[in-house]
Amino acid sequence: MRTIMNISVPKETAAEAKKSARQEGFASVSEYFRYLLREEKRRKLALELNKQRKQYLKNPKAWKVLRSLKDLR
Repeated sequence: MRTIMNISVPKETAAEAKKSARQEGFASVSEYFRYLLREEKRRKLALELNKQRKQYLKNPKAWKVLRSLKDLR
């Protein structure tokens, strides 16, 4: 289910968003913004994964390597 969301931006920002959406091949500005939001979620996930990786590399023996779902028990 979709929800309609209206935002208010300066004219210059709206024009830039329309231009970027067109240049990137999106059918609409809405699709472009959905893409940007998905990319932001991916970026945050990548940051979290890198943070976890660094913690693992600091002390790998503190972590358990799972070879199958049975190892979760």
